[in-house]
Amino acid sequence: MDTLTHALSGALLARALTPSARRAAARPLSDRARNVFGPEVPVWQALVVGLVAGAFPDSDVVLKYVSDIAYLRGHRGVTHSLVMLPLWALLLGGLASLAFRRREAFRRYAWLAAAGVAIHIAGDWITQFGTMLLAPLSDARFGLGSVFIIDLIFSGIIVAGLVASALLWRSRVPALLALALLPAYVGVTVIGKQEAISFAHDWAQRQGITAVTIDAAPRPASPFNWSVFVFDGAQYHVAHVNTRRSEPLRAGPDDFFVRRFSAPYQPLASATWERWAKFGAAGDDAVAREVWQHPRFDFFRWFAMYPLVYRVERSAAETCVWYRDLRFAFPGRDSVPFRFGMCRNGEGSEWSLYALDDIAGRAALR
Repeated sequence: MDTLTHALSGALLARALTPSARRAAARPLSDRARNVFGPEVPVWQALVVGLVAGAFPDSDVVLKYVSDIAYLRGHRGVTHSLVMLPLWALLLGGLASLAFRRREAFRRYAWLAAAGVAIHIAGDWITQFGTMLLAPLSDARFGLGSVFIIDLIFSGIIVAGLVASALLWRSRVPALLALALLPAYVGVTVIGKQEAISFAHDWAQRQGITAVTIDAAPRPASPFNWSVFVFDGAQYHVAHVNTRRSEPLRAGPDDFFVRRFSAPYQPLASATWERWAKFGAAGDDAVAREVWQHPRFDFFRWFAMYPLVYRVERSAAETCVWYRDLRFAFPGRDSVPFRFGMCRNGEGSEWSLYALDDIAGRAALR
């Protein structure tokens, strides 16, 4: 999920957890609740804490300045961890109590910060990138994989809840309703994913393909837009479909961007399947496998869900093998991120590790 949506979701949750001053005065906390959660704080302070805490886990973007590998290995790691969440809540709660000069409200700020970090973690868990919920104890990635990384409907529900909360500023009901709608919408995306996987499974059976993996990746503009993958151990069979569409959607260059993004996804009955060999063409598969199995390429083996040779470059002086992850390639996307590979100067020489970018070209990795 994008950082702005995360920040707004933290603010929405903080609003739902914080009554207005009038409501707080009319229904004061019990002594027990006050001891556990701390005193009430103004709504605007709760919103600030929720906003900052909701965005905080993405502070791991600083890993990009260390190296591409550090970012790939560390993004959605310790700052997105349920194990580390209490530490981040205490840290952010302490900073808030200092910023607002209310040390007696430290516990309240810490609880709000915990909520903001938690909803950020949940927002990333529903996407397909993968979140290391148990870091640093484990680097296992978890993900529901049913919501696209930038989902306008999901973000729209959050924005609508905040706008309604601003208009009805004395009530928490708009925030609570918006928060209730979010899991309902995620449920719709889960249904879409199951429909896409069932379609791929039936297609593989009809084609007589013994599938090693059948999966679906969410795509932009609709919870029913999917890229489906059938992997037979050597080749990916890929189709871009909309599970609810009965007729193809036509879109021109002047149409609204949502329509243009959604148009490539075909009705199930007219789905077009592509085939991609994991290790490339027959003449390239030996060197592609050598790079894939190289000890220094372990980070990409750990990260990629649908690894595929991007291209093999051969010249008299050098051989390079580049990989990508089909998870991040879909119609309408001009540049595919997370492309890595290895190059060597001649047969028997050492492989060197590189990242590939459309603008910067290739960059050596440490």
